[in-house]
Amino acid sequence: MLDQAAPDFALPATGGQTLSLAALRGRKVVLYFYPKDSTPGCTTESQNFRDLHDAFVAAGAVVLGISRDSLKSHDTFRARQALPFDLISDPDETACTLFGVMKMKNMYGKEVRGIERSTFVIGADGILRREWRGVKVPGHAQEVLDYVNTL
Repeated sequence: MLDQAAPDFALPATGGQTLSLAALRGRKVVLYFYPKDSTPGCTTESQNFRDLHDAFVAAGAVVLGISRDSLKSHDTFRARQALPFDLISDPDETACTLFGVMKMKNMYGKEVRGIERSTFVIGADGILRREWRGVKVPGHAQEVLDYVNTL
């Protein structure tokens, strides 16, 4: 997928809108997939992107979080964490499938299918420039910002 056109999708997002990658052409996009709203790792990751949001905007990038949670869950999570960017709801795994982030994971000794924490940077030209899979949260948002600043 790298150095190819990022797969497009149109999905519901916070603020009562539908977001698509095609509509964001001309801007860099940071798309981070996370397993679940209001869980410890996902909350920390979202807070880290929140805390660096002004720097992402200064670099000409749009930050978007995406998970299988409902819009209601996203609205609550976004408000609680004061997230300045939108969250996309993907209950049918449309974007998750396009970006290949669904994996079998071991949770409390059980095999469950879920989102592998992953981040993708899409250039202003719509080309997928960088991906991180199996993300570890500490330092990740800063690493993504450092990369975005090279584009």
